[in-house]
Amino acid sequence: MSESPPLGSHQLRARRLGLESQTEPLVIMHKNCPVCRSEGFRAKSRVELRFNDRSVVATLYQIDDGLVAEDQAGLSEAAWKKLLPNEGDVIEAAHPLAIESLSAVRAKLYGRRLSADQLAAIVTDIAAERYSDVELAAFIAAYAAQPFDLLETAALTDAMVSSGKRITWSSCVVADKHCVGGLPGNRTTPIVVAIAAAAGLTVPKSSSRAITSPAGTADVMETMTEVDLPLNRMKAVVEQHGGCLAWGGSLELSPADDIIIRVERALDVDCEAQLIASVLSKKVAAGSTHVLLDIPVGPTAKVRTPEEADVLAHNLVSVGSKLGLIVRPYISDGSQPVGRGVGPALEAQDVLAVLRNAPEAPEDLRSKALALAAELLNLAADIDPDEAREKARDLLDSGAALKKFMEICEAQGGFTEPPSAPFQTVVTARESGRVAAIDNRLLARAAKLAGAPEARSAGLRMRVRLGDAVLAGDPLFTLYGETEGEIDYALAYIAANADVIAISAP
Repeated sequence: MSESPPLGSHQLRARRLGLESQTEPLVIMHKNCPVCRSEGFRAKSRVELRFNDRSVVATLYQIDDGLVAEDQAGLSEAAWKKLLPNEGDVIEAAHPLAIESLSAVRAKLYGRRLSADQLAAIVTDIAAERYSDVELAAFIAAYAAQPFDLLETAALTDAMVSSGKRITWSSCVVADKHCVGGLPGNRTTPIVVAIAAAAGLTVPKSSSRAITSPAGTADVMETMTEVDLPLNRMKAVVEQHGGCLAWGGSLELSPADDIIIRVERALDVDCEAQLIASVLSKKVAAGSTHVLLDIPVGPTAKVRTPEEADVLAHNLVSVGSKLGLIVRPYISDGSQPVGRGVGPALEAQDVLAVLRNAPEAPEDLRSKALALAAELLNLAADIDPDEAREKARDLLDSGAALKKFMEICEAQGGFTEPPSAPFQTVVTARESGRVAAIDNRLLARAAKLAGAPEARSAGLRMRVRLGDAVLAGDPLFTLYGETEGEIDYALAYIAANADVIAISAP
């Protein structure tokens, strides 16, 4: 067997480690690696890796021995998929160019407002994946620490739109519906899109995955059909069926937003300016003209008070107007979950029950979806409010909305029934009385500890509503998990947080 050719001073042999790091590229080198020694790389250094005409900036980890040899670079899956070498191919490693836009992030950390040019530079670097997760966290934290500013948020939104593709449609009216989040369940979007598309509207719905919740619309839809659609397929589905329910990340619409969301999820942070920029940048990039925004309000929702909701609604409308969007806020009850399921498959089951007009369909989910669909018909199709409500109800009751939903699913890759979890445990009331309060945040945390949204069938199903009378030992909710260990994590959390569902004295 012939010997491998000698390596240059900046060269190493690629080794695929099969290491999952979500989307953050990582590289592992031996501490005695000649490239590390000559370049002065230390653990957590940023290293630019190049192969042919491809490159990626990765975070370095070092080992003593065993996993990689001194002449190898062990690549995570995210780094490997960016470079696409073969095992043993020679790659180059070097210091990356300095990220000039980080000076603006540091200025933001010290309380300065950023210009449109500074934000454009930051977002361009984020979209190019030049920022490490630590640097992204600094940018997110800087925004979270400052109050909202209209001009700066509009500039951030515009920069995020410019970071990716932008879709145009032949229709002069393109409708969208979105929820700002913070409420478990509340999976109205698939129902609203089905009704609106059945009514003849163009509704190219691109959704995010969960940030701080147990499920996002894309997570829910992924239990029933393919959501990872390239742009040409997404456009074909919309042109044929009037709507789609796709994951925005696969469409390269505001790609910087998807990178920011990944770190926001880890931080459990979703500040107002970035929330607005995230929501509206996707709408502008998707070619929407008329956007209905659901803002749930409740003591444990993302938006706590009517006053906060009014401010957020005003800011959404103001930023939307600067970007050419017609935005209508819809302030709704966020005191408790909407629907019964919390978690991707469980919420999908609720959606299907409503669309199928099943007797067990959650009435609150049905009523809210109909109200939102009517609002969207009124906003985008200029239908009289009473007529819009009647039309939405007829489309749902007649099965037209279900038919449209199934057509969209089939066009996106085929429909499948949502999966069921292999493990479940009922959580019961410790005392008799009435359900006085439901803590949405604690409930969402319990569902996430049970495995949602990564485990698609995990989560919980509500068995009570506010005001219900219960006896000690009556079921409050059922936990679902794909492993017994995750169920145990959730149960331990619930035991330590007795106010997940508060029972008042009878």
